[in-house]
Amino acid sequence: MQTSLKIAVVGSGLVGSLLAIYLKKAGHTVHVYDRSPDIRKINFSGRSINLAMSNRGWRALDAVGVGDSVREIAIPMDKRAIHLVDKLNFQNYGQDGEAIYSISRGRLNRKMIDLAENAGAEFYFEQKIWDVTMSDATLHIGESERGEWEEKKYDMVFGADGAFSRIRHRMQRQSMFNYSQEFLNVGYKELNIPANPDGTHKLDKNSFHIWPRGEYMLIALPNLDGSFTCTLFMPFEGENSFASLTDRKEVEDFFAKKFPDSIEVIPELANDFFNNPTSTLVTMKCFPWTYEDKIALIGDACHAIVPFYGQGMNAGFEDITVLNEMIEKYGNDWKKIFSEYQISRKPNADAIAELSYRNFMEMSTKTADEKFLLQKKIEKAFSDKHPDKWIPLYSRVTFSDRPYAEALAIGDYQNGIMEEVLRIENIENIWDTPEVETKILELLSR
Repeated sequence: MQTSLKIAVVGSGLVGSLLAIYLKKAGHTVHVYDRSPDIRKINFSGRSINLAMSNRGWRALDAVGVGDSVREIAIPMDKRAIHLVDKLNFQNYGQDGEAIYSISRGRLNRKMIDLAENAGAEFYFEQKIWDVTMSDATLHIGESERGEWEEKKYDMVFGADGAFSRIRHRMQRQSMFNYSQEFLNVGYKELNIPANPDGTHKLDKNSFHIWPRGEYMLIALPNLDGSFTCTLFMPFEGENSFASLTDRKEVEDFFAKKFPDSIEVIPELANDFFNNPTSTLVTMKCFPWTYEDKIALIGDACHAIVPFYGQGMNAGFEDITVLNEMIEKYGNDWKKIFSEYQISRKPNADAIAELSYRNFMEMSTKTADEKFLLQKKIEKAFSDKHPDKWIPLYSRVTFSDRPYAEALAIGDYQNGIMEEVLRIENIENIWDTPEVETKILELLSR
């Protein structure tokens, strides 16, 4: 237990709620603020990418005893189901028994707020934070940015308020603060596959479904009620884009041609397409993440990434794991805690941002490429025989808690080896032979 402080967490999302649990267990008074209404009292739909919980997320949840509560609302996915135009392929994740877990974002957020309240955190909804005085951790709250503000004084403030954080906005005004944001020219839109009349799933419920089509793709993740949350990723402008689909017939014809096996399972396709918003995807980087022993950013507020590795939430939860390690190491020395936290996490946040961007190319293009699928089969076969010598990049990121930066570096090294292996003559027919195994061992020993 630390010396008790009065701490404000700005943002009641997944990271803010879990952070509140950690801070309460460390002995602090915790107030969580959010400008939105209580998500438990409103309908949450139309703008979601289902979450894929993996090792890093589970580790953070289990460390404060809430993992099993979350497992109750999670569905394991042990493989990709790759829907090509004319066939369906399956590609296993990791080793036998390894899976990522599909969870509804809205459902998890409600659960996390309940768990944080049960731990003793106090939540204040529809409270708009416009500014923070960094020197003394005072929040400025009001109905509008130009109106009257109420001041709330704290010992410390955490900004867990997402990619467009107001806390970070204040920090950006200090000298020597580095900041960048980059939007993809690809947006996303939520669609829905309802359950069968008997409540069962229309597609295999233990698969991450993906329809890779190059510059655009469709994905579907299972929900407990038998439905799937689908997400269509497309460029905003151009030939196959959101701008090119302007009426119901164009949308239905496009799906019939490009995603033929999805037509029967998305009965409200056109309604969903035109009623649900088209949302943007942004990568945001900044540094420093902290100020003195008063202010700290966490999660998307300091490292928003695109969702294509399913690591946004997991990376945010891992921020909390690392912060907690620093708390255990340095006790009440918050300046040291904050300093070591940001130094440890920044390279790994940058690495998962890069990996997430690259994985868009893998998911949308390479999963439909025979050479890529062959590479994955070779890696899997070699890894099964030599687990001490080869852990595939996806497994390093998803089924490990080793640093993201390490995964990126080793992944690049392994990819260089695989490029040489794929140049072996007749590799398509001899890929699972001692000759290829020996070649990989030779390349690893160089």
